[in-house]
Amino acid sequence: MKGRQDDSLAYQDLQPDDILDSVESLGLRCDGRLLPLNSYENRVYQVGIEAAPPVVAKFYRPGRWSDAAIREEHDFAAELASREVPVVAPLRRDGRSLHRHGAFRFSVSPRVAGREPELDDFSLLRQLGRLVGRLHLCGETRSFEHRPELTPARLGKASSDYLLGRDLLPEALRPAYRSLCRDVLAAVDQAWVRADARTLRLHGDFHPGNVLVHEGQARIVDLDDCCTGPAVQDLWMFLSGDRAEQEPQLAALLAGYAEFRHFDAAELQLVEALRSLRIMHYAGWLARRWDDPAFRIAFPWFGTPRYWDEHVLSLREQLALLQEPPLEWQPERSAENAY
Repeated sequence: MKGRQDDSLAYQDLQPDDILDSVESLGLRCDGRLLPLNSYENRVYQVGIEAAPPVVAKFYRPGRWSDAAIREEHDFAAELASREVPVVAPLRRDGRSLHRHGAFRFSVSPRVAGREPELDDFSLLRQLGRLVGRLHLCGETRSFEHRPELTPARLGKASSDYLLGRDLLPEALRPAYRSLCRDVLAAVDQAWVRADARTLRLHGDFHPGNVLVHEGQARIVDLDDCCTGPAVQDLWMFLSGDRAEQEPQLAALLAGYAEFRHFDAAELQLVEALRSLRIMHYAGWLARRWDDPAFRIAFPWFGTPRYWDEHVLSLREQLALLQEPPLEWQPERSAENAY
């Protein structure tokens, strides 16, 4: 227990010298340039290398994933890359992709340039659909052993139970929040039964921030949340706006996806269910990380009365959406609607 606490304290106090020493322990020579990248769950930096392109070093939060789970993530990325799926996979040194230096576990990956995709670009959405279809073709060939499964219990109930078990919610909101979460989770469970979706290895957190587009080509990054779950999990986060806006986006995504893999339209029952779980999980994630000073700086609004009011309102809106019919997809019209 003491060792884990020591690792956590070292992680929170990670210094530039720790980062450079860790990277140089792999035989790379750093040139002193160091740029923090946008990440909260882990610590991620672009590190300059002498006479070579920069690399991206990721330092893993202690206690979040086991070594076996991280290695399984890295192996999945390497497997995808071997099938020419454009994904950024960690570099290997002496056959290893997960390294340790002092108290820190870390990996090093190539630095890749790019921007987030624009969701009103239907040709790009179709390309993203192709990427996900190819990813899932690989994902269904075997099963994870050490990665988690995406379930309503893990993302939803565990998050609401954690919040209700801590002194975080305003007392006046607690009864309404408890009742609302119960109703939302019941509706999510019903959607899960209706969809009866098969599961496979997923990216798990596939959203615009985890795609880099450069010269018209998209590349997948950050498999840190890869898991087992339904295929639609890797698609729904590219849908935005109201129903009239989402259905053409969906048509573009699935036109590309169907070029490589069959999509079961019954999984569209899960779009709002998964969105509801993400809202609940996000609140629980912030609460679990609130002892990390970096989170208090990055999310100063968390836990304020306004935050909880808006969180409850979001869940009420989701409960209403869960009662509505799912998005419609007509495979025979997907190609013409994709442009």
